[in-house]
Amino acid sequence: MQLFLGIGIVMMCVFGGFFLIGGTFHLIWQPVELLIIIGAGFGALVLGNPKHVLAEMLGQIRRVVMGKKQGPDFQRQLLLLMYELLITAGQGLKALDQHVESPRESALFQRYPLVLEQPKLLAFIVDNFRLMAMGKINAHELEGVLEQELEAIHEELNQPSKSLHKISEGMPGFGILAAVLGIVMTMHTISEGAEVAEISERVGAAMVGTFIGIFLCYGVLDPLCNMMHQQVKEELSNLECVKVVLVTHVSGKPPLLAIDAGRRLVQLNIKPSFSQLETWINTLEGTA
Repeated sequence: MQLFLGIGIVMMCVFGGFFLIGGTFHLIWQPVELLIIIGAGFGALVLGNPKHVLAEMLGQIRRVVMGKKQGPDFQRQLLLLMYELLITAGQGLKALDQHVESPRESALFQRYPLVLEQPKLLAFIVDNFRLMAMGKINAHELEGVLEQELEAIHEELNQPSKSLHKISEGMPGFGILAAVLGIVMTMHTISEGAEVAEISERVGAAMVGTFIGIFLCYGVLDPLCNMMHQQVKEELSNLECVKVVLVTHVSGKPPLLAIDAGRRLVQLNIKPSFSQLETWINTLEGTA
């Protein structure tokens, strides 16, 4: 909803202002200019990025457009899943293995479908519970390993927004490119003795290319890159939460304190209070 509201405000202010000063749609509808600018930008994007970055970029854009956000219910499921896994880990390696080896078939994991919908988070949880369950790594070593893994994940997840941001910064340049080509054609018509009206129309069409490039940069792609970055930040906060829970547990703290340590890293707008966390855990234990 917020995405479409923002798009509506931008479109209404930019094009509404243009129409208020007497502009008409056919003056700015230049499909050839659009083809040059958008085509050049898309080609540069494909040329400058490997397949996996483009695939991740497409997935992030899809999630932004769909407006999927991880609300309080997701955080509840994540924290309770971690609590159950810690309790299970205390029962021995074999008890934990049946869940982390095939999480999608595990009855424990199936109670938390919102977590199962996050493949990167699920893989991070499963892999590091296996590592922790081996019992041959202390808290300091585990923290170092997880920090390195999170740094690599952070770089990989942020690469799509960085790449798209570079294309965004290049859009005004592509707009100038289209405008220059338009001016070249205008000069050609002048050499053939074109009328003043035709020359003016061609110059105006060429200038639309500059407008399109600037508009796509600041009105479309730059906000989209920012939304992708915020989405990645939200995703990484969940991984950080898991990391802190594991490190705190390995250092010898009881499951409730380990889960509370992870709770503190949840984003402020959806962070549950400690009393809420206790209520969730008491309810879980009451139904077990």
